[in-house]
Amino acid sequence: MKRMTAIYTITIISMLLAGCATSLSKQAMMNSRTDVFSEISPNSSIPAGHADLTISASLKTHSEFECPINLQRSHGTAAYKLVLNVDGQAAQLNGRLQSERSESRGVMDPEAGDGIRYRFGKSLRLKAGLHKVVVALPDDEIAIARELTLNEGDRNSLVVEPIYSTKPGKMRPGMYGTTSFTEGIRSLRVILNGKEI
Repeated sequence: MKRMTAIYTITIISMLLAGCATSLSKQAMMNSRTDVFSEISPNSSIPAGHADLTISASLKTHSEFECPINLQRSHGTAAYKLVLNVDGQAAQLNGRLQSERSESRGVMDPEAGDGIRYRFGKSLRLKAGLHKVVVALPDDEIAIARELTLNEGDRNSLVVEPIYSTKPGKMRPGMYGTTSFTEGIRSLRVILNGKEI
């Protein structure tokens, strides 16, 4: 009975967390403001009271028709987007995509195999200070929120990295928790100026 209660509790918590991610992902796509940032050319001079933020991401998915049902219809296509929302202003980042066949660089290489590589990038100018940033992959219903402080006159780098899902099945000793892009993206990691936030 205790085991059933524990399983039931874990299921409810998982459903609530999934619901929160979906809600945050939808929130990221909403554009309630238009005065938070402007898109710029990299390395242009920064006016007083402002800071620059360059966003970049590289991730891998399966190709368009690799999954027979392909519930994530945009995987492997140009329609797959990364969304960035800063203080209520949203921007969709279109990825540059290319087919990629990569050999394993080790037994735990999560990006080994045939797939589609996406590279996203955008440069923004914002007022210096504290900002709430939401980064989302809407088609995967993944979103994370972070707060970051940008100092006046600084050029900042925000790197978004995928955290891939774990491969199913029984693993060999020492191979627990092996991840792969073929299992989808579980979450995102955000790195500001070389430090994870």
